[in-house]
Formats: sequence, structure tokens, C-alpha cells
Amino acid sequence: MTKLEPSNAVMNYPRRDAADKLRGRTKYAVDHGGLETLHAVLVRSDVSSGLISELDLTAAQKMPGVRAIATARDALGRHGIGIADHPIFAEKSVRYHGEPIVAIAADTRRQAMAAAALVVVKIEKTVSALTMAEALDSNAPLVHPDWEDYEILFPGAARSKNVAWEATVERGDTDKEFARDDVTIVEGCYQVGRQSHVSFEPRATVASFEDGRFHIVTSTQAPWTVRHVVAKVLGVVESKVRVTVPAVGGGFGLKFDCSLEPYAAILAYKSGKSVSLVNSREEEYLTCLCRENAEIRLRSAVTKDGEIVAREGTVLMDCGAYGGEQIFLTTMTAHTLGGNYKLGAAKIASLAVYTNTPPTGAFRACNGVYNTFALERHTDEICAAIDMDPIKFRKKNVVGDGDLGATGQVFEGDVLSPMLDRVAELKGLTNKDAYDLDKYLFGRSTTVGTWFIFVGPSAATVNLNADGSATLVTSGVEIGSGTMMQSLPQMVAAELGIHPDEVIVKTADTDASGKDLGVGGGRTTVSIGAASTAACAEVKEKLLSVASEMLQTKLAKLVLANGRIEILGNPGSGTTIQKVIAEVEAQTGPVSGSGAFTASGTPSMPGCAAGHFIDAIDIPVFAVHECEVAIHKETGRIEVLEYNVVQDVGRAINPRAIKNQVQGGVVQGLGYALHEEITINGEGCIEQSGFESYKIPGVKDVVAVNLDLFEGAPSVGPLGTKGAGEVPILNVGACIACAVANATGKRVNELPLTPPRVLRLMHEESMALDLDHISSDWRQNVH
Repeated sequence: MTKLEPSNAVMNYPRRDAADKLRGRTKYAVDHGGLETLHAVLVRSDVSSGLISELDLTAAQKMPGVRAIATARDALGRHGIGIADHPIFAEKSVRYHGEPIVAIAADTRRQAMAAAALVVVKIEKTVSALTMAEALDSNAPLVHPDWEDYEILFPGAARSKNVAWEATVERGDTDKEFARDDVTIVEGCYQVGRQSHVSFEPRATVASFEDGRFHIVTSTQAPWTVRHVVAKVLGVVESKVRVTVPAVGGGFGLKFDCSLEPYAAILAYKSGKSVSLVNSREEEYLTCLCRENAEIRLRSAVTKDGEIVAREGTVLMDCGAYGGEQIFLTTMTAHTLGGNYKLGAAKIASLAVYTNTPPTGAFRACNGVYNTFALERHTDEICAAIDMDPIKFRKKNVVGDGDLGATGQVFEGDVLSPMLDRVAELKGLTNKDAYDLDKYLFGRSTTVGTWFIFVGPSAATVNLNADGSATLVTSGVEIGSGTMMQSLPQMVAAELGIHPDEVIVKTADTDASGKDLGVGGGRTTVSIGAASTAACAEVKEKLLSVASEMLQTKLAKLVLANGRIEILGNPGSGTTIQKVIAEVEAQTGPVSGSGAFTASGTPSMPGCAAGHFIDAIDIPVFAVHECEVAIHKETGRIEVLEYNVVQDVGRAINPRAIKNQVQGGVVQGLGYALHEEITINGEGCIEQSGFESYKIPGVKDVVAVNLDLFEGAPSVGPLGTKGAGEVPILNVGACIACAVANATGKRVNELPLTPPRVLRLMHEESMALDLDHISSDWRQNVH
């Protein structure tokens, strides 16, 4: 049997869903439901912290069209990652502005809203902790007074009061290295705000209860997570919940967690009818599981020739009122903050901190974007302190083959160093003729970044049809990135010798497909792709065994190509795949194969990591970004003149699709770096409630990206692939910030770099940031 060569799968295969999406024909979760479907709304808290003293539903229950009302009494279970701290309804305590208290289903949305207006909720306000500094104060109110009583789902992490979770790395003796008399000690603080995903389709779900089971149609990236959470909070076994997912109108991590589905499920159970629950745009903003705000302190000991002999870092991540995704994301600090450079000794801590603010969540390259910002700014500050060229310093220190990561894992392959060489080749000559040089400052920078692919479990089934086409069944979800419509059909088609057009990709259905971690973290092409190719291997074995008998030829001399099974080196000598399928069906039945995948795990240094869900990264992904900016002195407005990217892709099986992902990721990163700012008022409410108050990049803010795809780095992914959609945003904030620092000669320690912030940076003598609640003594920050 001939082994698949990577070239068989490589093509710029177009998106098959593009035409319908452009014409508005694609059906999303918001489009599901029918004339008999009820419409639901949530009654939410209008304070950030308090005790519910009265809840009266009498008037609401009497309103026309109302079919069901649900409260905490209908869902007593808690869910979470690592710890079960999250009820779906506030019962006695309210912990954030916008927390659901009541759900109402009625014949129309207008009727449901009218009933919601008559719900009487009285809340006695209590003292809030709205910032991490407030939450970590010794006299801070506890967001969760009963935190010690919560169910532990993943043991091993330190927890204390308003620290929901703590992940640490301790490798080597940093105290000894910092005490050396031949090192320069560089210390800095950095902070970033929240970022909203702004997926065009809001969170939406339709639930029904039939034949003793829940069926949930929803806009999610992780159908099996939804299945698990709905079952847990409703107190039923998971097999009683079926989740199906139509096309998803953007996710970016927002839909990696369960959100609206339990409310719709409860109301469907109580009403006996299908129930639709869709967030308004205002609700999307005010309760968005944003990229978390974070605060970071870094301290490094570096020799005069640029060796980093020790590093200590503490990262505070605001998880809001509940732990959510941040519990897991604390793991990533070790690999993003400790992944770019060789370190002698290292102590790194990442703390998820409870505050009385809306919960935060996952967002493209979650945790990595701000850690890369902090690390690359810190790196440039080191270079200034020891008077070394920043590019020379990076080439000396980036991780390579045989080097240790922060947790003691051993990296394979020299990737970042040659990528730094390649980005220099992309550099162009920017045209400054249009600029009055007296009115602008100009700056360039080059940054590196380390990300990794979430592998985890995936399953796939491939069914061959009588006409020679194949149906791929997985729990993968098309979230707009195109993976389910491009790379997966390409891989299956290449394995089976057919065209990608002949691969049908079934939408996710937990009743039909095996368990899957979810679509995110760049894992789809790798994990679902590996499971799919394994399923194809079983199909091929069945086909070729029968074809060998039909053609009287050894299996080793048979090849699948162009919809036929041919004798190697003798085109036209074989037969069509349809005829072989018919013969297999006659002998043994329909042709199908199943496959599964999960990474075996990469070893780390025993005992150096605590509270981590992943001690070592199976598939590291690297990026090098370079940019040039122009800063208008009078307004503080930043223009990006040039943006260059070298991205580690392993094997690019669809180069055009990767280029589109990189372009989009960079633009999204420019929003994070320059425009998108979320503020929370004194009542704990997010102040940006729509497109008019939350600025995202517009057409004039977009810059064309010059891209070089770096291929050949080690990967356990099928055909040597790595996920390409997550990492493009990773370096952008860092790259822009370093360029602005180089242009102004000032320390840049905060994002986003909005014009008012840039003006202050240019005109104030010092903008040095010192986060007093994060101690320079690393030991004082951990528990």
C-alpha cells in the first residue's frame, strides 16, 4: 500500500461554504426554531455584589404568553474547570453586574421582555472587589466566602480566598543567580485590558426536550463541553443530552465554554416546547467572556554577554466572578512567558483572581498575547540595560534543538533562529514621502513568540458512499476559519484518492460522533485531522484487500488516485473505486472506518510544575513579527507602515487559507494593540455596550501583511501539520509596543496604545509602571 505523500494533500482549495455565506443562505443557530418555538430572556443583576433579599415572580407569571419561568431552584448544580464554582443562576448571592437570576420563556420575545420587567428582585448591596489589587488586599471582601467548600475537579493547585487558582514553575535556584556579582538585574511591570471577541453571530441556542432527552442546537466551539455542563447543572446523565451545531458565525474562543444552553434546556423541560435564547448585542458586550485583563511583573538576571541566568515572573489574570477558562489558562503562562528564550533558573507564577466583574474566558492565543507583550518589552529593556542589539540578543537566546523550556521539557529543532533570519529578508523600504517628518516619530521592532497546539482527544468516522464519495463524521465545528471546509476534506481526499469536493463533512452531532475537546487552540487540523487519517487507513485497508483480489495484484502495488485503484506505475490498469466499494459491500457490508487521536504527552522535569493541566507542550508553534510605525506627535495616533510575519506552520497544506488566517489575526491583534479598550465603572458594569462605543479596526486601520510560511519544523500532526489560525495574533501587541517604545524612547508598559495614552507617554517625563500589589519578592506572591 503506497504511503500518502504530503504533496498529495497540498493545494489552495477554496472554501465550499463561501458562496452561501456571501449570499446570506447559511443557517446559523440564530436562524433555527420555528413558529412553535418559544423565546426566552434573562433577568440579570444590576449590581456587582449583593445578597438577594426578595425575588417575586407573581406578576411575571400572569403575563400573556408566558410559558415557563426558571430560577436557581431549577438548577442546583455547579460547573467549572478545575473547581466547580459556577452556578448558572444567582441564588442567594450576586457576584457580578449582569449575573442571571431568572429565565423566562414566552410566545414572543416582546412578551418575555415584558414579563421580565415585572420580576421583583431586591438586592442588598455588599462591598465589591472590582480590581485585582482590591481583591488581593488583606482586608478584601471574599467574592466566594464558601470557596473552601467547592468540589475540586482537578487536584494539585494552591487556592486561597480570592485566588481561584495558582499555577507555578520552579526550576533551579533563582536566588543564587540573582545574588551573582556579574549580572545585571532588570525588572519591569506591564498591564493590559480586556478585549471583546465581537463575533458577528451572538451566542444563541435552541433547546427542546423530547423522549426523555434534551436536544440542544447551539452556536458553540465545543459541543461535548456543552453536553457535559448541561448534564451536570441539570443533574442528569450526559447521555440524556444531545448537542448539534450548525455553522457558527465566529467564535475566537468566546464559544469554547457553555453559556446560554442550560437556561434554554431548563425552560424547554418546564414548558414542553422548543425554546430559543439569543443574546442581544448589548448582552454580548456586557457579559462577554472577554480576553482577561492581566498584570505582570518580570525580573531577570542577565550577564553582560546576554545570558539569561535567572528569571522570575508573576502574572495576575482577572477571571471575574467565576474561575471559568482562566483556571485552565493559568497553565499557559509557563509556556508563553517561559517559552521564547533559554533560561538558567526560573520561577513563574500565574494566578487567576476572583473579582466582582463579569467572568472572562478564552480568546485567540489566550494568555499568550499579553505574556508575549510583556516578555518582548522586557527583552528590549534588558537589551538597553546591557547595551546589546535586540536582534543579536534574540538570536543568542531563542530556544532551539535540545534546549530546556520553563518546565524542563526538551525542545526539538532549530526554528526561531532561522525564522529571525527570514524576517529580515521581508523588510521593505517604507515610503515616508507622504509624511511631514517634523510631525511624526518613526519606530521599528522585531519580536518572537511561542505558542502551542492543544491536542487532546478527537475521534472520526469515514463512510464511503456507493458513488465513490466519502462522508466524514466528527465533532468538529466550522467557526469561520475554514478548517472543516478546507484542510480536513483535503486530507481525507488525499488519503482516499478522490477530490476534496467529494468529501462530505457532517456537522457536529454528539449522538453521531465521538468525543472531542473542541475547536480552538489551533487543534482542529492536528487532532481531528489525525483521527480522520486514521479512519481513512481502515477504509483503505478494506478497499485494497478486496481490490487486490479483483486485480490479482499485491496490496503493496496498489494506489488510490483520481477516483480509481490503480496498479502502481501502470495507469488505466485498475478499476474504479465505485466498483470496489460495490464488491466490498457484497462481501462484508458498507465501507467505513473509525479513528481516534490524542497526543502521548511530552515529558517535563518532574516536580517543577504545580497546578498545571499541561506540564509540557506537544507541538510548539513559533512566530516572528516585524513592523514599522509612524506616530503623529500632535494627536498620538499610530499608523502601521509595514507588517512582516514569518510563521511556523509545520506543513502548509493550504497556503492561501493560512495567509488569510494570518492577515485576519494580525488585524485582530492591531485592535488589541491600538484601539479596543474595555472599561468597568464603579458599579462593576462594562461601559462599552455596542459597536458605537467599542472601536474595532476599520478599513483604514488595516495593513497588508507580508508573510513567509516557515515549513519543516517537527510536529506530531498528520503530514507534519501545525494549527495556523491561533498564532497570528500572538506577537502583534508586542511588536507594536516595541516599535512605539523605539520611536518615542519611552518605556511602553500598557496596552492598548490609544491616542490619549500615547500622548501621555510622549509628554510625561516618566510613564514607568509599578504594580505595588505584585511583590518583587516572588515568594510573597504565591501561596
